[in-house]
Amino acid sequence: MTTIKIEGAKVLIVGGSSGMGFALARRLLDEGASVTIAGRSQERLAAACRQLGDNPKLGTHAFDISQEEEVSALFRITGAVDHIVSTAADIEGAYQLLPSIELAAAQRVVASKFYGPLLLAKYGADHLPPSGSITFTSGVAAYRPAARGSVVAAVNAALEGLVRALAVELAPIRINAVSPGWVDTPIWSFVAGDAKQATLDAMAQRLPTGRVGQPEDIADAIRFLIGNGFTTGTILHVEGGHRLV
Repeated sequence: MTTIKIEGAKVLIVGGSSGMGFALARRLLDEGASVTIAGRSQERLAAACRQLGDNPKLGTHAFDISQEEEVSALFRITGAVDHIVSTAADIEGAYQLLPSIELAAAQRVVASKFYGPLLLAKYGADHLPPSGSITFTSGVAAYRPAARGSVVAAVNAALEGLVRALAVELAPIRINAVSPGWVDTPIWSFVAGDAKQATLDAMAQRLPTGRVGQPEDIADAIRFLIGNGFTTGTILHVEGGHRLV
């Protein structure tokens, strides 16, 4: 069995200032990894650092995952890394019925959840060791789409196709994705607004697990994909049984 050591590893987490990425950063730091959290807002990154106790093994980098030159520059700065994770998603304005969808909002989803991961792989692969990994975040919408969710469903499905292709092309580097279900993160403020809690509560009653996910649930799944040396090209579903109901 090949188990990848986390203590002392260098991990880049794009989207690490909040939600699932933040929970992962906390976990990996607790295990002795050196972590760089990256995202668009330096203010949010600084706030995340304070919440994580200004750990000396924690660094930040402000950049836009959808801009090729900024992604390239990110890896010129970070240098060698052992693992890359992206939980980034810009879905503001994307959850609309078809007649109301604005192309600009759809393009932001594609840029953050497809082109961004593509660029991370393009520029990050040369900085990873053969035992390294890249883990992306898709979502249950690819399997259980709903009205207003056509763009997100399509992009998640496309990202999962990219994972399988990159697992072949970049081998032996491992490429995987976690597919979360409904998780209580700040992103729901864009999806449901003031109805966030009522919406999550209603889904919790439907799910076999009896609850929606927490960021730590997804962090645990990503941690598995980072550490298991025999898993690649895989979509790990962590959705409380959502695909069954």
